[in-house]
Amino acid sequence: MSLFGAIEAGGTKFVCAIGSSPADVQAETVIPTTTPEETIRRAIAFFQENKRRGPLAAIGVGSFGPVDLNPASPTYGFIATTSKVG
Repeated sequence: MSLFGAIEAGGTKFVCAIGSSPADVQAETVIPTTTPEETIRRAIAFFQENKRRGPLAAIGVGSFGPVDLNPASPTYGFIATTSKVG
């Protein structure tokens, strides 16, 4: 059974989860959105702390702003614009 990670990257909070399906959420945390460095550090820590569950097949991210999807762009993977400072 494959495990998947999920991140809902919102302007006020990040919700991170691990599971095999929407009906099988095995771990979940809510992280207040603060600075990019702190918020991402805490999201990474959640996934590292849950490595014992097994390898993740993929991580899906839903974000509060458009993401640069051009692999040739220097800002590939970054949120392009947002009303959230920082």
